[in-house]
Order: sequence, then structure tokens, then C-alpha cells
Amino acid sequence: MDDLLSSLNEEQLKPVTDTEGAVLVLAGAGSGKTRVLTTRIAYILSEGKASLSQILAITFTNKAANEMKERLFSMLGEGESRWICTIHSMCVKILREFADSAGIKPNFSIYSETERNNIIKKAFRELDFNDEKLLKSAKYHIGNAKMLGLDPDQYAAKFSYERDIDDIEAIYSRYNEHLKDNNALDFDDLLLETLRLLRRDKEALSYLSDKFRYILVDEFQDTNAVQYNIIKLLASAHGNLFAVGDDDQSIYGWRGAEIENILRFDSDFPDAKVYKLERNYRSTKSILGLANAVISHNVSRRGKKLWTDKADGEKPVYFQAEEEADEALYTARTISEAVRAGAKYSDFAVLMRINALTRSYEQEFTKYGIPYKVFGGFRFFERKEVKDVLAYLRLISNPFDNEAAERIINVPRRGIGSKTLETMYGYARENGLSLYDAALDADNLPLTRGARDKLKDFAGLIHTLILSSLESPVAQLVRDAVNLSDIRSAYDDGSDEGDAKLANIDEFIASVDDYQRLNPDAGLDEYLNSVTLSSDLDEMDAEDYVTLATIHSVKGLEFPVVFVCGLEDGIMPSSRAENDGRDMEEERRLMYVAITRAKNRIYLTRSKSRFLYGRRELTRPSRFVLEMSSELGVRDMRVGSKESFTSGRDFGYGSYSSRPRAVYSSDEGYESDLPPQTSTSSFKAFWGGSSKRKEEASAAHYTVGMRVRHAKFGEGMVIAVKNDGKNINVAFEGKGIIELSASLAPLEIIE
Repeated sequence: MDDLLSSLNEEQLKPVTDTEGAVLVLAGAGSGKTRVLTTRIAYILSEGKASLSQILAITFTNKAANEMKERLFSMLGEGESRWICTIHSMCVKILREFADSAGIKPNFSIYSETERNNIIKKAFRELDFNDEKLLKSAKYHIGNAKMLGLDPDQYAAKFSYERDIDDIEAIYSRYNEHLKDNNALDFDDLLLETLRLLRRDKEALSYLSDKFRYILVDEFQDTNAVQYNIIKLLASAHGNLFAVGDDDQSIYGWRGAEIENILRFDSDFPDAKVYKLERNYRSTKSILGLANAVISHNVSRRGKKLWTDKADGEKPVYFQAEEEADEALYTARTISEAVRAGAKYSDFAVLMRINALTRSYEQEFTKYGIPYKVFGGFRFFERKEVKDVLAYLRLISNPFDNEAAERIINVPRRGIGSKTLETMYGYARENGLSLYDAALDADNLPLTRGARDKLKDFAGLIHTLILSSLESPVAQLVRDAVNLSDIRSAYDDGSDEGDAKLANIDEFIASVDDYQRLNPDAGLDEYLNSVTLSSDLDEMDAEDYVTLATIHSVKGLEFPVVFVCGLEDGIMPSSRAENDGRDMEEERRLMYVAITRAKNRIYLTRSKSRFLYGRRELTRPSRFVLEMSSELGVRDMRVGSKESFTSGRDFGYGSYSSRPRAVYSSDEGYESDLPPQTSTSSFKAFWGGSSKRKEEASAAHYTVGMRVRHAKFGEGMVIAVKNDGKNINVAFEGKGIIELSASLAPLEIIE
């Protein structure tokens, strides 16, 4: 027991050993909350208070759940529990176990956002609507209605003042009909149907609430109203609810998360004990100083102050560029200098409020051979070829899934066209059948013999795979589905894109093998759950690349060096928060989350003008920079000030004609070398690398007419040498003229 608790500090020890009743832990960023959660479970088990099957631990990502299982295994030699899971996974398990009481079939499909949108579009077209604005509005309102737990008629009555509400109600109703016909639930339905089950079926509630003697909830600040009510009901028998969260990191209000759940916890549970974890193990004192300075301006918070016994570390750097390309180039130069001094590209993350800012970074990083990966875009399991394989598996698992059947009935091409599909849908509706059933009954359809034969071949394939699923492990079933369907032929066109798609299918098979290795007894349904409920964070791996990501997508992660870019009013904070105090506080929490991702260094950057939403405009520095001014060592220079910039570290409100030191201009180049904070010698001490720079081309090396080769752009010719050789213009074949920094560009002189 002493060994189990020896790794905890005094702050962490108290909530771990206080096992009875309601407990709220306000866990600051980097304070070791996962250790606290896991050790508490291990402590409960070692004290004989419950078995692992009597403990429900709810996380918000599969990655967090797996990490908790692995830690438990290292502590106790046991860590595999089906009730250490995400809240959506928990709801799936409950609904499959109590399917009859919930009024659904136990082999229901789970529709992701993509399938949900496809079905909404289908309902939209069936009702003969063609206004794209109405379609977009319907998607929003259906999501909002589900989040609020309202049926179509209830939602229409509550929001009767909304434009086109009658049409939206009709689309919502038809959408629900399709879900029922397809034996499918969307993500919101998983929560709603579970809540309805617990409220309606007292026997199910009694069984589950008695079963879970201890309930632990991670990221409690991210719960919405439906989730909170589910948790309260499950905790009603024993009252042992352990909630861990950080009100200062509540950043998902836009998707229904209610910060009030954590702020009023001890009001809802009057005997609750509240503990704070304020010691940070991640960041330096300088970084925590920034975080504390900005979040202290929020009013709706319980109040805590992060501290660490680590060193002060490098001072934060605030940098202003003339425009966004210069902002990205400054980041590229800084990263390149650090890599030369021994850093890895994976040490760096560039975080932004909106995805639209990635363009300039992708462009500059490509120019200079900096590997990067964008997060917040398409995930691996959202790629078309992967979705197609998954559709085969979904149909095998749930033959009622018409969306899956329609998706892959002609993948690879089988000559089954839209008219055949219309005939199948008509037959299915008339006879209360699924598309798969219609294919099985192909001889009864008013189609040509050739069309009927194609349908029978498809139905026979699916039937064979369904039989295989009853006996084969998941990994073998996936191989059978890929091979028997010949799905590779749909992408094997000899192109680079086709090769990439084939590689993704192979990678998908490898991912199933990994899942099977960790979950040898899991069936197809469980595997599909794990895939459908996966998140952006579950995809990040250990490859050596710079992370480009929205702040929302990296919550829970950490990086040695973080750049927070686009720090301008209207972007960070968002213009939508300008006149709403609640939204502004969430924007400030988002800034706090961005800062606390950094372990050793942080850079805050902005552009004094930016091209966004179709036009270039002058910008104002973010108010959050002003709130951190004392920590940053910058001066507040508001509109009308005649003071000049010094070292690019002043606010520059309204002084856009002045230029900070080390700001790049396409006409004049860099006014000086990189600021002292980003010199190679500075990075040497930080990463322990060599300060000896590799031989680089400079003004003396590049001449007009010289031919060069770029890793990405191919061959080109130098057509101009500028700014004493600091910049060169290169005309690349098929790419046009590109201006490059001579010291950074990955160029090979070929003649």
C-alpha cells in the first residue's frame, strides 16, 4: 500500500484516500489528474472496497481510457475492465444489455457525423427541399434538439420563432424515421436513449446503480446536461461519485458542455468534499505565470493558481509580423534553428483558434522542408477508402443498415446504378425490409436478369461474410471482407493517390490486428464501437513532424515548445464573443489551455494585417496579450501613441506603419538576424545539440541562372538574388516563381 501511494504528493494523496461520498477534484493543467484517478481505483481495489467490475470510470477519449487501463495493469497486474471507457461506450454497453427495455434491437449501428449528415441529406431530398441554407440550418437544429433531448414536435414548439422551423421539424422527423428503419443510433441518441432508459426502467436503474459502487468521471467540466443526469442517476444508490475536472479548461460550450456542472457540484451534492490540485509538473514558472495572468481575469471560476518547483525557464516570446506569411516564416526559422541545435520536429506545436490559419504555415513549412501534420481535418477513419471497408463491416454486423448497404453496394463497381437502388428501396418499403433483404429477394424485383444477377452476387457476398463473422476473429473477418469484396480494385489505378488509398487499407488492417492483440475476445460489434467512438487525439503518433492544430484538438496533450498564433481580436478571442461575457470567458479559457500545453518554451505571435474571409485588413492585438503584458514584458501602446516599437515586443495598437525588429518583408528581407531568444546558441543549451551549423548556401553561392532542386517543388532556376543574398526567387517548372530564404530553403545546386 505504501508503494502504491508513495508517488503522490500531499495534494494528490487526500482525494485518493477519501473514498466515500461525493468528491470533486479541481485539477489544474499538468497536475497529475490521471495518476490520481488511476491510483484511486487501485487504492479502492487494494482496500477490498469493490471489485474492478463494480467500478465505473468514465473518460472522454479512448486514448485516456486505454492509458488508465495500462497504468492499472502496471500497478496491479490487472487493467482490463469493460467499464473503464468513454461515456458513449458506456451507453452502448448499457443499451445493448437492456435493448428490449430501451425499445431497440441489440445489434444497432452507430452513426458518426458523416452518416448522420448523409441521412439528413436523404430526408431533405425526399421532402423535395433544395435550399442549401435550409439544409445547413436543419443539421444545426437537429444536433441542438438532440443535445437538449427534445423530439421534433417539442423542439418546434420551443423554438417556434426560428426561421423555417416547420420545415426543420419535418426533416428532423424524417431523419428519425430513417434511423429507426436502419436500426441505427447517432452519437446523441446513445446518450438520450440511455437517459430515457434509466428514467423509465426502474429495474434497470436499480441494477446498474447498485452494480457500480464507485463512479469516477474524468474531464467533468466537459459534461453536458444529458451526461450529467446519466451520471447522477447511476450514482444514486451508493453516492460515491468522484468527479475530476478543471473549470479553467471548460472549452466546449459550443457543443453543449455546461461549466455549471462543475461550479455547482457541491450544491447538487451538499456533503461533497472539494480538493484542488495546483502543483504543475509540466511547465516552467514563466509559462505558468502567463497562464495564471490570463485566467485570473475570468469571473466564473472557483479559483486556483498553478505553481511548480521547476526553474523559471526561458522567457515567453511575443512576436509581431507585418502579415501572416511573415508570421509563419518567423515560426519556420525558429523551428529550423532549434532542429539544427538538436531538437526534433515533434517537439513543436503551432496552435491556432481557427483552421483557416493553417494555410500560411503549410505553405512556409513546405518551402523549407519542415515536416508537419494538420489536426482538426480528416481523421484516418474518416477517409473514404477506410469508411468503405467499415461500411462492409457495419452491414455484416447489422444487415438493417441501409446507409452502409447503399454506400458499398457499388464499391468496387458492380454495375448497380441509381435506378436499381430506387427499385430496391421501393420494394423494401412496401415489404418492411432492408436493402440487403431486397438484394436477397432479387428474383422478385422488376429488373433485368443482368441486374438481378448482380444483386444476388452482392447479397451472396454479404451472406458469406455474415456467416464468417460468427466464427472468425475480427482480424480475419476484415481480411475476408477486403479480399472477397475485391475492394482494393476500386483504388488500384496506378496513381499516387490510388497507392495512398491502398496503403490506408493496409494500415487499417494493421490497426485491426493491433486491436485484436489487445482485445483477443472482442467481437465485431465491440470493434466497430471502438472505431466509431475514436477521436482526433487517438490518431496522434510518435512520427517526427510539427503539429499544426486548433487549440480544441490538442486539449490534454503537451509539447516542449508551443507557438500560439493569430493573437488578434476577432480571431483570438473570436469576434462572436465580443458582446457576450460568457463566451468571452470561454475564449479566455481556450487561451489558458493553449498556454498550458507548453512544457519548456512558448511563443505568442500575431500579424499586423491579415488576409481572411476574402480581404486583407489591419488587425488589433488580442486583449489577452494585454492581460499578460507584465509577464511578457511588453508595453501597452494604444491608438494614438507615437512611441516606436522595440524588438518587436510592443502592442502596436494603431501604429501599423512602425515595424518591429526582425520582421520579414518581401521587399527588404529581415532587418536583422533572429532575435537573441531564438539564436542557435540559445537552442544549443536547451536541447544539448551542437552549435556547429551545417554548411549552407548564401549570397556567395546562389547566382542568377543557377539551376537548383527543391525536395517538394522539383527543379527550378534562380532568377533573382535579393537583400544581400538573404532571399532568392526561384522559377520552378510547373510551380511558378517562389521566393525563399536562402539560409532555410532545402535546395540542392545541380548546375
